[in-house]
Order: sequence, then C-alpha cells, then structure tokens
Amino acid sequence: MMFKEVIGQQEVQQRLTQMVDEGRLPHAIMLCGPVGCGKLALAIGFAKKLLSKGSPQPMSMFGDVEEVESPMLRNLEHPDLYFTYPTIKLPSMSTEHKPVSDDFASEWHELVMAGQYFTMTEWLDMMGGENQQAIITAGESDELVRKLSLKSSQGGYKVSIIWLPERMNQECANKILKLLEEPPSQTVFIMVSEEPDRLLETIRSRVQRIDVKKIADEDIRQALVNRRGMTEDMAQRVARMANGNWLKALELLSADSENELFLDMFQSLMRLAYQRKVKDLKAWAERMAQMGRERQKRFLTYFLRLIRENFMYNFHNEELCYMTQREEDFARNFARFVNEGNILPITDLANVAIRDIGQNANAKIVFFHFALQMIVLLIQK
Repeated sequence: MMFKEVIGQQEVQQRLTQMVDEGRLPHAIMLCGPVGCGKLALAIGFAKKLLSKGSPQPMSMFGDVEEVESPMLRNLEHPDLYFTYPTIKLPSMSTEHKPVSDDFASEWHELVMAGQYFTMTEWLDMMGGENQQAIITAGESDELVRKLSLKSSQGGYKVSIIWLPERMNQECANKILKLLEEPPSQTVFIMVSEEPDRLLETIRSRVQRIDVKKIADEDIRQALVNRRGMTEDMAQRVARMANGNWLKALELLSADSENELFLDMFQSLMRLAYQRKVKDLKAWAERMAQMGRERQKRFLTYFLRLIRENFMYNFHNEELCYMTQREEDFARNFARFVNEGNILPITDLANVAIRDIGQNANAKIVFFHFALQMIVLLIQK
C-alpha cells in the first residue's frame, strides 16, 4: 500500500522492500531514470514504508498484518520526513538570503499532494519563477545538516528525499558530500535524479544507484483505464505514444498541450530554413527567446525527439515511430529531409543549444545561430 501512487515499477518496488526485509539497507540511495517514470513516487512510497516500520499495524480480516498509512504519512507531514528540492530567489527576499526548501514548503506540499508525477516547469510555476533557473543552494545544505542532527521524533528512521540533486550548486554539493560521508544515525537519504552524471563523482560513489526504467506500456494502459476512465482502445494508443512516460500520457490527454505549440514552432523553423528566409528566421529566434529557459530546453528536447521520429519514418515501419496524427501528417512530406547525412549534425546542434541555454547564454543568439545552421543541414545528403 505504501507504493500505491506508483504506476508499475514492481521490480524496483520489490528490490527496495527486499533491502529492508533482509537488513541491508544502505544509508544513501539514488533513483535514476527518465522523466515520467515515477522516481519521486517510488521515493515517497519507500520513505513511507521506512517511517512506518516499527509502528503497530492492524491485523487484516485474514489474520495477517495489514499495512496502513498513518494520517501523518498520508498527508506527508511526518516530522522525520524531509524534502529538499530546487528553489528560486524571489524579489521579496533580501540579497543576503540563500533560498531554502522551507521558503516554498506550502507550495511544494500542495503540488506533491496533488500528484507525485510532475515536471520542473510545474514546480517553477508553483514558485512563481518560470524564467528563472532553480537550484539547491548552500543554505539548503546547512538547513539539512541542522535538521538531521536532531533525534528522530518517532524513534525510527529519519528520511531525507532530495529531488533533482544535480541542481545543487558547488558549495551545496560539497556540504552534502560531507553529510553522506558521515551520515547521522538512522538516517536514509533518497536522491531522485534525472541527470546523475552532473553530480560529483564522489557523491555518486557514496550512494547505491538504482536505475528506474520507463514504465511498461501495459502498466500505463491499466492506469489510464483505472485512473482516467479511458476506453481500452484509446488507452492502448495513448500508452504506446507515451513510450514509458506517464507525464507524456497525461499531456496527450490534453487538447491544449504544450506540444502543440512546439510542433508549430518546429514546422515553422523547418519551412523557413528550407526557404532560406533569414529575416523570418530571426523573428522565429526572437519568439523562442521570449519563452522561459526551462520551456526553451523542453522545446529543444521535443525537437530532438521529432528529428528522430522523422528519420525513423523513412524506414516505413510504423512500429518504429511514435508520433501524434499531426506530427505524422507533417512527417509525410518532411521526413525525407532528415537522413544519414545530417541526422547526427542536427542532433549535435540541438544538444549544444541545450547546453548553451542551460549556461544562461543569450537566447536570441543561440536560437538564431540554431536556425541559420538548419538552412545548411537540411540540404545535406
């Protein structure tokens, strides 16, 4: 029951449970995997399991122990459960203040109680900082050290869930490393990472990494039927399109999905690049620059996916392609322009743009250069 919010991932659930049952629980675990696979839901479910361990549990009607959440765990208000997550600096904060998770505790609680599958964009919206880069500051590591130095209020484990630890700044990462090297008594760290390679090697070496795979199509299909009331046929189609990503499945249910905007921008870019309309491409780049950096990175990620899908479309095997009807309609005429001669350079171009945007480069320059390069790459054979 502690993992009831998790969609699929039975293998990881069993592995985590087995660690506890066999008495070989490490002091630090890092759940790694793609967006939408349920890492945070797994972390919260496992934290609930640890914090309920040792508490009296009622007997079921069959005479065995029935696992039941206490109101504190159900509402994620257990005093020995600590959340750490990226934050932003609000205009109301003083220049000396280093933002910490507690500054946004009510926003975090509202978001996570609404559902344990969400994106950084949704979190930024909750904080009111769409155009900012959220990080975990040194102030947060100091606060975590203080909290974990306290004794467990319930006499059991203390659990620290760190969402997206790759967003720690250098000072914070060094302090967290020291905390991992000398962990407080009966403390378990659960990190939830999408880009573990961005973490310090010394941090990665001190945690037990568990890779969380994409959700099985069948698990997504069942969740869509049971949680969203979809028909079997529609759920099957959406599950295949989602490609293991529950958030993608939810996006596909929304008529005003952000992907509709991204597809429009993708089509516009390709048409203007093919027609070599430099002035219009400059306007396209300026429009892209008006979006927040997180949305810009999401567009580039979408761009990479659609480039891959258009390349695979050329093989005329529908089992290899995962596109919406609108995307496929465009691919019917465009796919031939993505080939063995340019697929890798286009991919490299997008990855460089993602890196540059992440490093706060001037978005107008990044996207105008990106658009001009597409003129050259589209004519390569």
